[in-house]
Amino acid sequence: MLIEIKDLHKDYILGADLVVPALNGIDLKIDTNEYVAIMGPSGSGKSTLMNILGCLDTPSSGDYLFRGRNINSLTDDELSAMRNREIGFIFQNFNLLPKLSSVENVELPLMYAGVSRAERRERAEHAMERVGLADRMQHKPSELSGGQRQRVAIARALVTNPGILLADEPTGALDSRTGVEIMSLFDQLHSEGNTLIVITHEREVAEYSRRIIFIKDGLISSDEANVRKSDAAEAILRTRG
Repeated sequence: MLIEIKDLHKDYILGADLVVPALNGIDLKIDTNEYVAIMGPSGSGKSTLMNILGCLDTPSSGDYLFRGRNINSLTDDELSAMRNREIGFIFQNFNLLPKLSSVENVELPLMYAGVSRAERRERAEHAMERVGLADRMQHKPSELSGGQRQRVAIARALVTNPGILLADEPTGALDSRTGVEIMSLFDQLHSEGNTLIVITHEREVAEYSRRIIFIKDGLISSDEANVRKSDAAEAILRTRG
């Protein structure tokens, strides 16, 4: 089992007497090479769950096991190493450094991991090739389209060969046709054996996944296999116009 969450709670302390519960007892298992979408309205707890899955936050109680290792027991340095080694983040707004070339942006996680310069470049170039940007390696983010910038961000997420790719609203800053291209790339990555977790409020994006989880009031309200994937690309184009 890649991820196992047991009775997970997260409370936020706002002032001396105000406790706001965000997660109220989540139980969840995600296996290697699953493609999961997590949906929910604003305030449902899906962003809190994403932050805990990505080791950006820790639960108030309950257990989060990654490859059988309890994340709650890790120090801050160990959590940082876990994020760098095991989790590839893909953000809505790309989070690329504007003064670096595309390939240099992709190298960054390897630089933080202490990988040699020659190996960094080799692995970054390979990741760029995987996302179809072999001819854009020296371009800076300002010289790329939105879709190309997101592909650079995906290459950066892939370069450490992480256990999971964690994508937060990955098409939110893209037009409809480019969004379809990015989600088709996710299909390809899943077929190559990658584990994907997509956080989204858009049903049309979630339709690409093989499993859709709904979060409401800090609890999982439904968790179902997705059988509508074949209509996903057409649905996105039709809905977004």
